[in-house]
Amino acid sequence: MKKYINKISRVILISMLMITTWGCNEFLDETDKSNFTLENYFTLPEHATSVVNSIYESLRPVMQSGFGGGPWMMLEFSTGLANTELGQAQNSLFVRNLINNSDNGYGQTYWTSYYRGIANANLAIEKIPEIEMDSETQNKLLGEARFLRAFYYFNLVRIFGDIPLITSPIDLTSPELYPEAASTAAIYDQIVADLEVAENAGLPWRDTSGRVSLGAVKTLMASVYLTMAGYPLQAGDQYFQLAAEKANDIIQSGTYDLFTDYDKLHSVEDKNQGEHIFMIQYAAFTIPSSWQVSIIPYNRGISAYSAETGGIFSNQEFVNAFENGDKRAEEKTFFYTEYSLESDRSSTKELGDYYIWKHFDEEAQLNTTSSGLNWPVFRFAEVLLIYAEAMNEVSGPTDATYEAINKIRERAELPPLENLSQEEFREAVWREKWVEMCFENKTWFDMVRLRKAWNVVSGEFENYVGHQFTYGPTITERELLFPIPTAEIRNNDKLSQNQGY
Repeated sequence: MKKYINKISRVILISMLMITTWGCNEFLDETDKSNFTLENYFTLPEHATSVVNSIYESLRPVMQSGFGGGPWMMLEFSTGLANTELGQAQNSLFVRNLINNSDNGYGQTYWTSYYRGIANANLAIEKIPEIEMDSETQNKLLGEARFLRAFYYFNLVRIFGDIPLITSPIDLTSPELYPEAASTAAIYDQIVADLEVAENAGLPWRDTSGRVSLGAVKTLMASVYLTMAGYPLQAGDQYFQLAAEKANDIIQSGTYDLFTDYDKLHSVEDKNQGEHIFMIQYAAFTIPSSWQVSIIPYNRGISAYSAETGGIFSNQEFVNAFENGDKRAEEKTFFYTEYSLESDRSSTKELGDYYIWKHFDEEAQLNTTSSGLNWPVFRFAEVLLIYAEAMNEVSGPTDATYEAINKIRERAELPPLENLSQEEFREAVWREKWVEMCFENKTWFDMVRLRKAWNVVSGEFENYVGHQFTYGPTITERELLFPIPTAEIRNNDKLSQNQGY
């Protein structure tokens, strides 16, 4: 139990000491370097900004990638649509082959980093109101803290199910030091409560520095409500209505629109702009992203990076399932199958598989080996698809739902949908989302909330439990959740392991 005590107390007691660097934006502010304690620290407006900056930091650890794979890949290999050449990344192989266990370090990273973010959010929410400062700035910072706490809980509850719900700072004397798991419904109640506060915090519709915006808050609300309407809560059709309303708020704001060029999705110059609503921030040579080495083939000599890990790429069957004429299946749109050699850029090598182009930083791969490319968390395409799905459940296909999905199809150079039944439209939206949002950590969450999987061979949607991956393994009920990490079960006897692990 000592490890658990040390983890919680360290997060709470020194969270205000964290030096936070967040991309290369204006909120690259360090914490006050003078000596301070929990009792005397929260006195200045800069301290409020500092503690909120520390909450953002917990977004990054799950994106770390290298020869051990990367925690973010957990949510991709669990779809059955991804492959790897990285034999030593056992955590990836365990998930991909549906033989995962609670010792998987990927799950531990999600748990540890997100609960660290929650701890810092709890500290911010309690202490910032005590600081004498401009009320508008204070409310915005509290809104950011609420959004981030909701975001971390939303991911944790979908990944692990019933988990501890902690909403205030704790120390060695706190009753919550060894917390019981709260129900999934209670977690969602807290998520909604936090987002309602954030929605009214005076945040701008867009923040090009990368901070939380009103657009990000409403997008998360729409996603949360859509999930609540589905499994495991099945909370009722009113949540489809709420999801549609929040998505429509974003559409009607006119703040965001689709990029006309897919290359802008992975353009460093276009991060936090255009279609992007919320991103995990990086800056080349300061806090560079590390997933570039994972989306290039294993030791083929195409990159300036010395590490070419082949950590993750798409199954061919998935790309083959795209509609005929879909631009997203074309070379160097979402995927690439050939590239020039680092030793001779005039020579092109056939790579043999579908590697991920939509996250490819060409400048870093060719020259700098330091990528400032952000990771997309929410973009406008997802908002359109949430609106189309949710509104269809409320009223069936309408002119507005057709307009939403057909904007995405038009960019993909596909014919517009028309004259579909409610069921036909429902599956058309699912299929569009599987394609448009692929390899952005969305698909497994959709599979679980819908209890459906896309059979990329037959083209049909079938039950999630019992769905067989094209390479053999079959999903069982245990794959509705990931295992709670071994260390958390061992160090807190109030937690119970998820079924089947």
